[in-house]
Amino acid sequence: MPMTNNLDPAQRFTKTEFVVRKERIQSITKVLFAVMAISMIIPLLLIIGYLFYHALPSLSWEFLVEVPKKGMRDGGIWPAFVGTLYLVVISLAIAAPVGVFAAVYLNEYAKDNWFNRIIHLAVINLAGVPSIVHALFGLGAFVYAAEFGYSILSAALTLAIMTLPVIIASTREALASVPMPFREACWNVGASRWQTIRAVVVPNSISGILTGIILQVSRAAGETAPVMFTGAVFYKAVERGELFPYQLNEQCMALSMHLYTVATQVPNVKESIPYATAVVLLCSVLLVNAGAIALRVWLRNHKKW
Repeated sequence: MPMTNNLDPAQRFTKTEFVVRKERIQSITKVLFAVMAISMIIPLLLIIGYLFYHALPSLSWEFLVEVPKKGMRDGGIWPAFVGTLYLVVISLAIAAPVGVFAAVYLNEYAKDNWFNRIIHLAVINLAGVPSIVHALFGLGAFVYAAEFGYSILSAALTLAIMTLPVIIASTREALASVPMPFREACWNVGASRWQTIRAVVVPNSISGILTGIILQVSRAAGETAPVMFTGAVFYKAVERGELFPYQLNEQCMALSMHLYTVATQVPNVKESIPYATAVVLLCSVLLVNAGAIALRVWLRNHKKW
C-alpha cells in the first residue's frame, strides 16, 4: 500500500532551518550592498551641494557670457568656456575616427597572434598613463618636434592621444558584443568582410561606440596638465559672447586651467568665482554624459536584436 502523509498541509511547506539561514544571509547581503551604494552616492551629493552653495552668488547668465575683469577678480568665464569647447571638439574629431578604425581592425581583421596581443596590452596600458606624461609627450612631439608651437592644435592633439586608448578599448568591447552568427550569416550569402562590418557589425554596436566616445568629453574637458603644457594661456582678450575668438595656431584659455588660476594665483578674488567656475565645468560634463546616456537608451531601443 502507498504511504500516506499525515502532516498538516501548512506544515508540509514550512521552511527548513537551512532555507531560513540562506534567506537571512541573502537579506543581510542585500542590505550591505544597498548601504555601500548609498555610501558612494551621498559624498557625491554633498560635494555638488557644497559647490552650488558657495557658487550661488556668482552663478548667472552674465557670468557665463562675460569676460574676466579686474585681473580675473570679477567678470565671467566666456573665453575659458569657448576655449574648452575648442579643445574638446577638435580632440574628439581627431581621436574618434582613428580610435574607431583601429578598433575595427584589431577586432575584425587582426589575427590572434603574439604581435596583436602586444598591441592590445599596449592600448590597455596607455589608458592608465598619468596625464602629466601625456603633457610632456605633447610638449616634445607637437610643440617642439612638429613645430606647432603653443597652440590649440598642439593641445587638442595631446588630448586626442590621451583619449585614444580608451576609445579603442570601448569600441572593441562594443564590436565584440555583436554575436558571431550575425557575421557568419552575412559571409554565407556572399558578403565580404568589409560589407559585413559596414552593414551589420557597426550598426549593431553603434550605441556602445558612441557612448564610449562621448564619455571621453569629461576627461578631455577636465584635464589641466596637457593643455597647460601645450596650448592654454593665463589670459586671452576676447569679446563678450564671441563664438569664434581663436585660431588653431593661437593659445586659448581653458576652464580647468582658469579654475586653477583663480583659485591659487589671483589674490583677493571673489570667493564665489572659483566655485562658480567649477560648477560650470561640472554641469557641462554632466550634460554631455546625460546626453550620452539618452543617446545610448534611444539606440538600444532601436536595435534589431
